[in-house]
Amino acid sequence: MSEHILASAIGKVQDALASKPPRTQGAGTARGAPPPLGAGLTEGDIVALLEAGPGEQRTLFALADEVRRGFMGDAVHLRGIIEFSSYCVRNCLYCGLRRDNRRLVRYRMSIDEILAVAARATAAGYRTIVLQSGDDLHYRAEDIARMVEGIKQAADVAVTLSVGERSRQEYAIMRRAGADRFLLKHETADPGLYSRLHPGMTLEDRLECLAHLRGLGFQVGSGNIVGLPGQTARTLAKDIMLLRSLDVEMAGIGPFIPHPDTPLASHPPGDLSMSLRTLAVARLVLPLAHLPATTALATLHPDGRRMGLECGANVVMPNVTPLEFRRLYEIYPGSIALAAPDDGGLAQIHALLSGLGRQVSHTCGHSPKPAWAAGHSAASVGRRGLPPETARGGGRGGHEGGCKWQIG
Repeated sequence: MSEHILASAIGKVQDALASKPPRTQGAGTARGAPPPLGAGLTEGDIVALLEAGPGEQRTLFALADEVRRGFMGDAVHLRGIIEFSSYCVRNCLYCGLRRDNRRLVRYRMSIDEILAVAARATAAGYRTIVLQSGDDLHYRAEDIARMVEGIKQAADVAVTLSVGERSRQEYAIMRRAGADRFLLKHETADPGLYSRLHPGMTLEDRLECLAHLRGLGFQVGSGNIVGLPGQTARTLAKDIMLLRSLDVEMAGIGPFIPHPDTPLASHPPGDLSMSLRTLAVARLVLPLAHLPATTALATLHPDGRRMGLECGANVVMPNVTPLEFRRLYEIYPGSIALAAPDDGGLAQIHALLSGLGRQVSHTCGHSPKPAWAAGHSAASVGRRGLPPETARGGGRGGHEGGCKWQIG
C-alpha cells in the first residue's frame, strides 16, 4: 500500500477533527449528531491504515486516543461478565466451547446462582452486568428474562446479553424483561470464511439476528476476530465497514487465540500489532461506539489491556464468574481472567487506570448517541417493533429513571 494513500487516510481524519470538533458535555459525552469522522474513509483508506508501519502506527494510535478522549471522555466503563453456561449447540472451528469438544467439562449455573453473583458484582460497584453463555438452548427466553428481571429488581444497573442466535420472538421477550444491550459478534464479514468457520451457519442469518435486535430497541454490539485463517487486511477493512454500516453501539475486537481441542489448534494466534491497529481504526470510524480492551488482548500480551486503552478503547470487561465455573469456560486456554479474584481484579484495574490518568465511570455507560441520549422511554425505543403479544404491560421492565438510557 503506497505511503501516499496512508498519508491521505490519516489526513482525512485529522481534517475531520480540525474542522468539526466533537460537541461534548461533561466528561466527554457527545451531544447532537456526530461529525462525519471516519465516514469519508474508503475501503482502500482503511486497508492503508491497517497496514501502517511502526512510525505511522504511532500516529494512528495517537489519533485514535484523541478521538476517544474527545467523543467518549477519559472515564472507563467496567462491565462485569457472568459466564453462566459452557454448553453450546454450535460447532465453530475456533472455539473451545464447540459442540464436538468432548474434553471440555460443561456446566450450567442456576438462575439463583446467577442472581447471587450479580448481586455481589453490583455491591462491588459494577454498573453493567453482562450475561454470557454458549448458544445453550436449555435456557428458554423466559429463563433469561427471569435473570434480567431479577438483576434489575435488585439494583440500578444495565444488563447486556450475549447468548447467541435466537428468534426475533425470543429476543423480544428478553428485551421486554428489561435487557438494555445485546452483543452478537459477526466474527468476520467474509461470507465464505464465515460459513467455513461456522458449520451450518451463514453470515446472512447472523446479520438478520442483528437486524432483529436493532428493531427491538436494543443497544447493539458486534465485532470481529483478528487473525483468522485466510484473513487479510482487506477482510478486516470489510469488518470495520460492516460495523460502520450496522452503526453499532459497541464493538468487540480481539485477537484469535488457538484452543488445542479445536480444528484450528495449530493456527498461530492473531498478531498483536494488527489487533491494536484494527481497534484504533475502528475508533476512528466509530467515534461514539463503546470499544473494550478485550480479555483476549490482555491474554495475548501481559500489557495488552493498557495497550488497548491507549489506542481507542474505553471499556474493560472483568470476569466476575465464580472461579469454580470460570476455569471451565474455555473459549481459549490461559485466559487472564483465570488469575483474577472474585471481583474481577478491581484493584488492579483501578491502579492501571490511575497510571493512565483515567478513572472508572460510576454510570451505567449507555451509548452517547443522540437516540439514547434523548432518554427515550420504553414506549418510544424499547417496544418499537415488538410483536403485540410482548408489547403489552409495564412493570420493572420499563426504561424511565436510573440506569435506563442515561448517558455515562
